Amino acid sequence: GIIMGANIGTTVTAQIVSIDLSYISPLAIGIGVIIWIFSKNRKIKNIAEILIGFGILFIGMDFMKDAVKPLREFEGFRNMLLSFGDKNLMSIVLAIFTGFAITAIVQSSSATTGILIALASEGLLPIESAFPILLGTNIGTCVTAMLSSVGANKTAKRAALVHLMFNVIGTAVFIFFFTGPTIAAVVKISPGNSARQLANAHTFFNITNTILLLPFSALLVNIAQKIIPYHEDEEKEIEGIKYLDDRILETPSIALIQVIKEVLHMSNLTRYSYENAIDSLINQNVKSINNTFRIEKKINEMERRISSYLVKLSNREVSNIQREIITGLFNTINDIERIGDHAENIAELAEVCIESRLIFSDKAKEELQFMSDRVMKSYMQSMTAMKTGEMDLAERVIQREDEIDRMEKDLRRSHIDRLNQGMCVTSAGVIFLDAISNLERMGDHASNIAWSVIDAGRLHYFKRA
Repeated sequence: GIIMGANIGTTVTAQIVSIDLSYISPLAIGIGVIIWIFSKNRKIKNIAEILIGFGILFIGMDFMKDAVKPLREFEGFRNMLLSFGDKNLMSIVLAIFTGFAITAIVQSSSATTGILIALASEGLLPIESAFPILLGTNIGTCVTAMLSSVGANKTAKRAALVHLMFNVIGTAVFIFFFTGPTIAAVVKISPGNSARQLANAHTFFNITNTILLLPFSALLVNIAQKIIPYHEDEEKEIEGIKYLDDRILETPSIALIQVIKEVLHMSNLTRYSYENAIDSLINQNVKSINNTFRIEKKINEMERRISSYLVKLSNREVSNIQREIITGLFNTINDIERIGDHAENIAELAEVCIESRLIFSDKAKEELQFMSDRVMKSYMQSMTAMKTGEMDLAERVIQREDEIDRMEKDLRRSHIDRLNQGMCVTSAGVIFLDAISNLERMGDHASNIAWSVIDAGRLHYFKRA
């Protein structure tokens, strides 16, 4: 649906440039430059930049029209363009390929459409010849998405493939069933104005194509998944930064909410890393070890990028409360990242167990799982409290911290007793003690996050957000 909507949205550019507003372009640029020079307000400057861009766009279209005027004198060029309007299949395919090739080269269907509108405005390109070229530009614009998906995850590849199928199928349907009616309709709407006819045809194609293929969107997705299939052993794709955008830094209240969303996303990755680490240690699962290491790299990257974003945000005009929240978020992402580090430590301990063929007793596994569950509960409750602002939930996490500390001491004592009684292998016992030490530190960091939530609650920030 988003891909289809984007196709319709890109036709707005063609609609704008098909209007001859070159006579007010110098005025728009002049007003925009004056406002930009003398205004101190960032929002007003943005409006000024819009005016300047608007003026430059139409002056550029004027230059393009002037550039193609000499082509009217070349009979061979005129005949070539006219031949694209022939009814035979070869001419239509050639026209579509021309539109595809130009768009693939310039990497913009809007730029190609602008060229076509310039040619149409000078009477060089009738709608009958322009329409199949226009269809080709819609296929050519998929090249950008296809190139961008190279090296990306499978979801991105499937999205690019759906985009390509959508435009190729739409082009085929229009060539065989809708070319005549479309041309007749746009000529009737804008008689004598080739530029408007071209823009309207572009819009009509994308809207009609969306209406026709939207009911089959699930089928297109299924086809893409068949061509680029999932595999049972395919690693879970890890999505990094999702919500941060430098453009919203000028609105600190919104930027801060986006940072909190990003921190919660980072916390979910850390939870996944934690679960894999515990599974790798208790069940000696090599795949879980690899998952933990892979996720930890992403967590470290996110911590760096969120920290950098918070630095940029703190340099903006923020309130005292927002500055306090930013400080708290610095501490929170550090705690989340440290939990990820401890998960990595546990995965490394699992690696040693596998390499040394060390096996925990059933009692040791049971104790590890029990303590892990308690720490996980604290961590998840601390992040839930951050999301919802529930102070009592954060307080329960802090209270449980003493319980986790006592549990670590009790498990350490009982395990040392088992070692003294010869019930456990010494090497495995050392790893067990390291593991519960890492879990206890994870509990400390979960408690730190809960304290940050309480501090934010004292500032009444969650009510504001």
